[in-house]
Amino acid sequence: MADWDLLLTDLHVATLANGAADYGIVCDAALAIADGEIAWLGPAGELPGKRAEEERSLGGRWATPALIDCHTHLIFAGDRAVEYEERLSGVAYEDIAARGGGILSTVHATREADIETLYDDAHRRLQQLAASGVATVEIKSGYGLDVASELKMLGVARNLGDTSDLTIRTTLLAAHTVPPEFSGNANGYIDLICDELLPEVVERDLADAVDAYCERVAFDAPQIAKLFRHSQELGLPVRLHADQLSDGGGAELAAHFRALSADHLEYTNEAGVRALAAAGTTAVLLPGAFLTLGETQLPPIDTLRDAGVPIAVATDCNPGTSPLCSMTEAMSVASRLFRLTPEECLAGATRNAARALGLLDDRGTLEKGKRADIAVWNVNHPRDLAYWMGTRPLEALLIGGLDIA
Repeated sequence: MADWDLLLTDLHVATLANGAADYGIVCDAALAIADGEIAWLGPAGELPGKRAEEERSLGGRWATPALIDCHTHLIFAGDRAVEYEERLSGVAYEDIAARGGGILSTVHATREADIETLYDDAHRRLQQLAASGVATVEIKSGYGLDVASELKMLGVARNLGDTSDLTIRTTLLAAHTVPPEFSGNANGYIDLICDELLPEVVERDLADAVDAYCERVAFDAPQIAKLFRHSQELGLPVRLHADQLSDGGGAELAAHFRALSADHLEYTNEAGVRALAAAGTTAVLLPGAFLTLGETQLPPIDTLRDAGVPIAVATDCNPGTSPLCSMTEAMSVASRLFRLTPEECLAGATRNAARALGLLDDRGTLEKGKRADIAVWNVNHPRDLAYWMGTRPLEALLIGGLDIA
């Protein structure tokens, strides 16, 4: 009887283990998989004398943890390419929004779309992420903004998880913006989320976390605090879109609720960074939105580093501000715009992304006992993943030890 299901040989491994130097590299390695988990990993010369059901040479290729996209808005109808073109031609966003464009145009299209259309469109985007080495994806709602449509979006996300090899984590982002039905009554909309939507989401087990947008154009800190208190009372952890367009105290708010993550953070001040560090909250940087919006205010990268705040990187895939469906491209853009090192980018797309989803005990590094979610790359070194742009270096993707690409 075989001891292992699969033995990978003739490979180099970047484990990304916490505290390991230089990517946690193990050269000339072997990696054994049993029952969907890593059973042994180390130099091939130290391989114990055990049998494997299957042995496979990787021809000197590199293996890393499969990538994790910890912040997406993957489910939506339509697109906003016309608005993108208009903005580049000088049309003000306010003028676009005034005639029904902007986020509310996506809300309208998503409300009108049937479940099958939303599923099919999101599934195509999910396949594109998998082709870039992604095995775990977070998907937010937030383009429904009423009870029925938010439940519809979360149901589609759960269905994607049930029918895909990838792991899908779902997030309720009903507090994305104020819907037209509640214009001038943001407090009333928060009450609707707390009193009607949240209990239904929990009853149906449709979300793994709750998110909100803390910004002048969306919701203020007291409104989000009310939502977060209700969420945590119902057993759901929280995340926050924080300080993207202004310093609204979003980082401190996220830290106060010990949020899994605070995302964007372009305008976060030093006190906010210290609060995130004390709370153990992960900073999620979103270079696609920064690039698309033409932002100039960089997130406080050095302050985050100095404070020891874990930094994750994600695509923020959405139709308005980040039409990006590749994690390797997100890493490349993050290295150039935010001056993250290639190792920080890879850690941000694996170990720290897992932390942002509360999954670090299970995945995000290649270590004995963790899920065998493994990306195999045609590269000379892991640094190449952030260096090259527009390439497809993925050779194979194993999820739970099974090939899917």
